[in-house]
Amino acid sequence: MTSFLDAYENQAERQHRRMQVVKRLVLGGLLAVIGGSVLFYTFRTHSQEQVVKRFLDDLRRQQYQDAYTLWGCTQDSPCKYYPPEEFTKDWGPSSRYSNAAAFKVEHVDFCNDGVVFDLAYPNTENIGLWVQRANNVISFAPWPRCPGRHLQLGAFLRSLFS
Repeated sequence: MTSFLDAYENQAERQHRRMQVVKRLVLGGLLAVIGGSVLFYTFRTHSQEQVVKRFLDDLRRQQYQDAYTLWGCTQDSPCKYYPPEEFTKDWGPSSRYSNAAAFKVEHVDFCNDGVVFDLAYPNTENIGLWVQRANNVISFAPWPRCPGRHLQLGAFLRSLFS
């Protein structure tokens, strides 16, 4: 009779261990998915943020040629619709944005093909900059703000808690 009870206890113990392993695997997988999602959501615009930061740093240092190249343009091959003179008029020392240190990134919006940055400047409306994800070229933000379909998870979560 004891051998029957021993076999039953061993079977129950093995089943309990299997359930513990399954629980740990499921919990580990769930934590990995959550952690990966948080990391993706946090760092998905990192490259584009660095481009905008470099653009603003170039403006602060008055390196307008370097800032102009971030728009995908150079002095040798200027952009057709945004020549260097126009760029300097918009961003140069005599523009209304001459103090580039006053710029603040207010909002970042992730879109399918690019990232939109709202730049706040004192006593003016926000400026929308678009950074193309494929090549990290800057331009003014399009209208509508994010063309095409995209997930607005951040805006949805903020609306829940505001």
